Amino acid sequence: MASQQRLKDFYIGQDVAGVPKPALVLDAAIIRRHCETMIRTVRELDVGFRAHFKSHKTSEIAEMQIGDKALDGNFIASTVLEIESLVPLLKKLQTEGRRVNVLYGIPLVPSQVVRLAKIALEIGRGSISVMIDHPDQVDHLPQYSAITKFAVSVFVKVDSGYHRAGLPPAALNKQGLLEKLANSEKQGHVKLLGVYSHSSLSYAGITPQEAIKHLINEIDSCKQAVRLHSDFFLQKQLVISVGATPQALSSQNLLQKGEVGPEIRTLRDILRAPFGSDIDAKVKVELHAGVYPLLDMQQLSTKASMQLKTPEEEIAVSVLAEVCSVYNDGERSQPEALVAAGTLALGREPCPSYPGWAKLSSWRQSPSNSQSCLIVERISQEHSIVAWEDKGANSLSVPLSVGQVVKLYPNHACVATSFYNFYFVVDSDLDADAAKIVDVWVRARGSDLTDPLTLLRVQ
Repeated sequence: MASQQRLKDFYIGQDVAGVPKPALVLDAAIIRRHCETMIRTVRELDVGFRAHFKSHKTSEIAEMQIGDKALDGNFIASTVLEIESLVPLLKKLQTEGRRVNVLYGIPLVPSQVVRLAKIALEIGRGSISVMIDHPDQVDHLPQYSAITKFAVSVFVKVDSGYHRAGLPPAALNKQGLLEKLANSEKQGHVKLLGVYSHSSLSYAGITPQEAIKHLINEIDSCKQAVRLHSDFFLQKQLVISVGATPQALSSQNLLQKGEVGPEIRTLRDILRAPFGSDIDAKVKVELHAGVYPLLDMQQLSTKASMQLKTPEEEIAVSVLAEVCSVYNDGERSQPEALVAAGTLALGREPCPSYPGWAKLSSWRQSPSNSQSCLIVERISQEHSIVAWEDKGANSLSVPLSVGQVVKLYPNHACVATSFYNFYFVVDSDLDADAAKIVDVWVRARGSDLTDPLTLLRVQ
């Protein structure tokens, strides 16, 4: 089986169009820019930041997400495997004098307690956090401290309206959950950090104002939870951790100069002092987000940040695929092409801004007279149909040829990346055509690496 070094030795320097396809390609220049913008935002707003690992699952991007050495190395991961793969980076950050903490990002399941404790033993006190939203989960925390000899950090999960996990503010003390946590803290098993909310309701937004309102609502929900249960929270330094990529991107609008709307003024005030002068509490807002370094068609559809431009400029992730056949001679009701990339290469997540499963980049395409763009209109497991998005362009031939390599922007990066063992990295800052492979990044996924001469996609 190939090591990451062997993959690098084999592929670096090649033209990316020549790799086995479908293939997942990342533009490091765009990723760097998005990460730098987010870091600048949280620094200027003086809020905390926690980088989600699940979208890309690579230590290389994780390190870019917290690239400013003044930031703590705070992360969220959706699986314990992801946390295990972060250990070398966490140790590196510690050598730089930085505090590190990884939150296991779903309500705690008992089978993972021992694995989490073993990771904490390797990294040290305060390195692991868990999410709690049921009193029965608390019963398993002593097992962690019995192994580590120190407490596990805990966030209580607040449901701010998304209804995927967590408890509504008024029901946060379900069946005495908070009393149980307080008692466990007295026994040395738990260190309560604060409350956590994640709402993807913002994914349906289409304006910066909507994304900002979702972020304000999340913070307000967490504030309500704290107010209603102040005896458990307000005697200590408290973290209110909120966000998803649209909300985090919306915070970048606060750095805009000139006249701003009421939503921006409200958000700026609430980030500066979550409770205003009502409560004398040491409270820090922490933003969390994951897919923002890559972005995708769905994220651009939210228009959460006023700074974002076109897919070509903003989306760092793409799938390379070959054209199998072209139907431009009246065989069908519209010109179409068959592309060798389907659900297993792109995912099958819809996007509210257009009726397709991916958009074609203009990369290495001949100029077209059409004002429309090409989209993946229909999709099957291993292949898909490309057609014009605007049906008024149906009199025009599809400007593709058999064997041509096309670049597809997926609707949801988190889903699309999950089908690949490793990513080919290009850098448009070094190569305007973004074609020369400059690196290969391996994804944490719990299986051996495939040899570079084999198919890249997991079967």
